This record gives sequence, C-alpha cells and structure tokens, in this order.
Amino acid sequence: MEVAVALFAEKGFEGTSIRDLAHQADVNIAMINYYFGSKEKLFVSLLENKARFMREKIDAVQNDTSLTEIEKINQIIDGYVNRFLSQPAFHRVLQQELLVTNREMLHQNVIELFTKNTHDVVAIIEKGIRKKVFRKVDPQLLFASIIGTINQVMLSRSMCNILLNKDPGSDPYQDPELKKRITQHIKQMVQDHLLIQPAIQKQK
Repeated sequence: MEVAVALFAEKGFEGTSIRDLAHQADVNIAMINYYFGSKEKLFVSLLENKARFMREKIDAVQNDTSLTEIEKINQIIDGYVNRFLSQPAFHRVLQQELLVTNREMLHQNVIELFTKNTHDVVAIIEKGIRKKVFRKVDPQLLFASIIGTINQVMLSRSMCNILLNKDPGSDPYQDPELKKRITQHIKQMVQDHLLIQPAIQKQK
C-alpha cells in the first residue's frame, strides 16, 4: 500500500497499472489480485487504512471527559496537521481523487470513508454550542475551514517554501516551523470564531 501511495501520487490513479504496482513492490500480480481483487479495491483499502488513524484519535478525544470542548478541538487540529504534513504524497493522491467524478463508485467510497470523522468533529462543536461555551456558528463550514486551510498550504511545496522564506529546493513538510505556524494559526482562527468571551457570557 505504501508503494501504491508513491505511484498514485507520481502517476495518478489512471496512470498507475497493476503491473507497475507489482514491479515496484516486488510482488507478483496474482498476489495483488488475491489480497485486493483490483486496483480500485486496493485504493479503497489504502484509504480505509489511513482514515482509521484519525477516526481512532477523534474517538479517543470525544470520549475523554477530562477535556473541554475547545481542548478537544485543539487536539483534533494537532492530529490533522501532523497527519497531513507527515504524508504529503498520500494527501496529493486523496486530493486528486476528490477532484475526479468519472469513477463514481470509487469517488463515493472516498467520501463515505471520511464522513464519520467529519460528523464526529461537528458533534463536538455542536455540543459546545449547546453548553453555551461556543458561539452559534456553522459547525460543518468551520470544519471545512480547518481542513481547507491545511489543504491550501499542502497544494504546493513552492508555496510552503515562500511562506517560510526557505530555499525553493527544500522540503517544507519536514520543517517543524511550518507545522507550528499552521497549528497556531488554525487554533487562533477557530478560538476567535468559537469562544464566547466572559463578558459576553455574563450578559447572556
């Protein structure tokens, strides 16, 4: 599956053949067909594997009664930034597939895999709104803003290097400064948007 990520990122889904995967992974085609059945099913298995990590993290945060709602959101932001920046090749593969609609079944599988994570984060925001610690915001669009900010930075290595004022040939995704800046920015943006100031709370 790791070989598949690298090849899909380099050649795209359509440009990568089962033969390419078998050759690069040093296995025979029959083995790939035995375990996955097809290139499409291999891709779905790959996504399930990657999505499971964040699903487990979000579940753990949701069930941690020692955390406030904003602390839960902050931990989820940490998780997404760390995950995206640690796997830029996978991120490119995912974004490419989300932009394609001519493989309807595969496209739907991609959407469904990440729907639960979205719903769970939205549920945390909605709980904060009900408890009156968060403003009445649009939870779905707030989550989209979090992911969208990370996506925008991840679109281009050159953009990251410009943001960091680094050499164009450097790898910004390995730079802890970038991770720190993105994380702090998103947290500040979310807190400014969500949190009800104490003075406003008293008035209500």
